[in-house]
Amino acid sequence: MSSGVLAATTSCSKHEEAKEEKVKFLVTSPLLKDTTITKDYVAQIHSIQHIEVRALEKGYLQKIFVDEGQRVQQGQLMFQIMPMLYEAELKKAEAEAKFVDIEYQNTQKLASGNVVSSSELALSRAKLAKANAEVSLAKTHLGFTTIRAPFSGIMDHFQARLGSLVDEGDLLTTLSDNSQMWVYYNVPEAEYLAYKQHVHGDSAMRVQLRMADNELFQYPGVVKTIEADFNNETGNIAFRATFPNPKSLLRNGETGSVLMTVPLKHALIIPQKATFEVLEKKFVYVVDAKNRVHQTEVTVAAEMPDLYIISAGLKAGDKLMLEGIRKVKDGDKIDFTYQEPKSVVAHLKTYSE
Repeated sequence: MSSGVLAATTSCSKHEEAKEEKVKFLVTSPLLKDTTITKDYVAQIHSIQHIEVRALEKGYLQKIFVDEGQRVQQGQLMFQIMPMLYEAELKKAEAEAKFVDIEYQNTQKLASGNVVSSSELALSRAKLAKANAEVSLAKTHLGFTTIRAPFSGIMDHFQARLGSLVDEGDLLTTLSDNSQMWVYYNVPEAEYLAYKQHVHGDSAMRVQLRMADNELFQYPGVVKTIEADFNNETGNIAFRATFPNPKSLLRNGETGSVLMTVPLKHALIIPQKATFEVLEKKFVYVVDAKNRVHQTEVTVAAEMPDLYIISAGLKAGDKLMLEGIRKVKDGDKIDFTYQEPKSVVAHLKTYSE
């Protein structure tokens, strides 16, 4: 009886061992290749021209010819500051100039008859020039009482109302030319270097804009300007992309994100499913030469759909568990089947170089 039980126990044990031996895990390696990623950068959106419209003379705001939010054309009349004082000053200057002109004409006749000296004629000519200058100055001051749009754009809200007493330099409104938009964003030094290596000569990189509602702006932009210096505190440098804005959807002061394609040389790429997280850190299981697994922290440099690009923690020849990472613990010995990284990546949902 006991020999039968022993035989049965031995048979079960061998069966369980055979079953355990059949458990194999899928293992792969990082894929090493040149690739590109799309990076997000927080951006500030500004009009290509955005100015403050201020009063050039003191007086009462007599007329407002435009409305808040209105599109105005270059040269269009916007504000009128009460001009009566400046009109009176112009008439006074013109009268003075006429009087001096008569004096000059008389002096010129006397000088032609050698009644007065040439120096007296020169003095009379200088008085006339001064009087004419006073007329020009009075006309300029009078012209400052009418404020016209310096360029075509969109009005902002009024800072002064009809009938207000405004002083020289007081803000009346702001005006924005939104036909094109300048979008500013900061790029880290390493990504700036990759950009400069990727873009040659006068070629310009095209970028996209994700607006505040997470929708992509319809028109792509072009990186045209990079600031001269890095910010020593942040290690970033400012880029400026120019976006066309034919439908005036974008307005000055908006925020968004610039999407820029960044080239990466010799990138280490692994599937996201090969990683697990502990206390907000990413780990993988690396398989050593004795088929034992070791929990290894990795640093993720960038993320793509289904994939991570690793900047630290792995080498190109390392073997890492692709599946079953929840079924093992650090130091376990495993049986595995190795799959080439190109094959692994090819079977993921999305990947593009």
